[in-house]
Amino acid sequence: MNAQESNSGTMPQKRLMQRRDWSWPFWPAVPLYPYGKRRTCCCEIVEDTIWTFDQLHGILYTIVPIRMSVVKLETGGLLVYAPVAPTRECIRMMNELVASYGDVKYIILPTSSGLEHKVFVGPFARCFPQAQVFIAPHQWSFPFNLPLSWLGFPAKRTYILPENSSLAPMSSEFDYAILDIDLGRGSFAEVAFFHKRSHTLLLTDSIVSVPEEPPAIFQLDPYPLLFHARDNALEAIADNEANRRKGWQRISLFAIYFRPSTLETIGLGQAFQDALKAPDRSRKTYFGVFPFRWRENWQQSFAALRNQGRPFVAPILQTLIFPQDPTQVLNWADQIASWDFQQIISCHFDSPIQTSPEQFRQAFAFLEQKSSVSQNSFTSENHTIIAEDAKFIKELEANLIKWGIATPPKEFFEKTNTNK
Repeated sequence: MNAQESNSGTMPQKRLMQRRDWSWPFWPAVPLYPYGKRRTCCCEIVEDTIWTFDQLHGILYTIVPIRMSVVKLETGGLLVYAPVAPTRECIRMMNELVASYGDVKYIILPTSSGLEHKVFVGPFARCFPQAQVFIAPHQWSFPFNLPLSWLGFPAKRTYILPENSSLAPMSSEFDYAILDIDLGRGSFAEVAFFHKRSHTLLLTDSIVSVPEEPPAIFQLDPYPLLFHARDNALEAIADNEANRRKGWQRISLFAIYFRPSTLETIGLGQAFQDALKAPDRSRKTYFGVFPFRWRENWQQSFAALRNQGRPFVAPILQTLIFPQDPTQVLNWADQIASWDFQQIISCHFDSPIQTSPEQFRQAFAFLEQKSSVSQNSFTSENHTIIAEDAKFIKELEANLIKWGIATPPKEFFEKTNTNK
């Protein structure tokens, strides 16, 4: 067999192996991009101690990283925080760590409401049958609350994290703090884990930082960036560094604000007319439909959002979730700010975030100021831009309250008042 025949024979086999490596057959449970094909990017954050496993997820090419953290235990073995999809590729990478550092001992589900995190825990735990699974309190499911075993959690080795972190088996190496907000129809819970030895704080959704450049995982699948880098449907998709950066920054505005002020939508009639003239009308490009138009000042919105990488609370949490129990949130933030951490690994956007307990605590100041955005974290100009970009979320809040789906924000009470 000559070289050409050999290559033609091996390429289909290689593609088949890749499809198997990246396959995630349970994607219909949470039908988010990239659906049944998930790539994994593993990065070492602290040498021989902490690794992150990034995958992508999102809607309509508005894609952000979803991240799992793995920590080596001093006593041997590994702790996994917020598992991602256990594809063959992901588990192969995990098994390399297991071979070097020992079995997975603990799997942590640090949220009760984050379905995009919860859906992976059961399948991931089945890949490591010796691991104990610890979950945030008050797990719930929609439309019916089902037993944890029905949701795929291993019944004989799943435990609720004790409220007192000193009672947990990993307490010699970790502190943790539980935020658990009752939303009526369910709860919003987040468990922050502090790894003492590396001075690293692990968070789920509460704090993010937006990088200027796209995270490394996008190098494996840059198409969503290129899709959103275009200015209209007539523009061909072109892969270059500038377009990847441009697409990422626009995706960040989409993901954080849903409908930023610098984004305009065009009518369906015009969108379909443009689609007929689009250079690519394949299914991958949504048949040429691109109903967006960005204003010239969109980069100012991104610069204000990024704020030089300073960590912040996403506007959706600032507006709809944390004001439901501001006293508990601030007490939780105070507890975390008492820990001596130097970096944060969040489950989304940038990682690691080099920061301080003071900067972390400042991100929650909006709850004390009766403002939708913490003014102390931003310049007055940035605050104005961000408030304008967050208008859609404020309108959403008003409508949800009007329809009886959400409740008005609660008032913050000083700690001295809560003890009276």
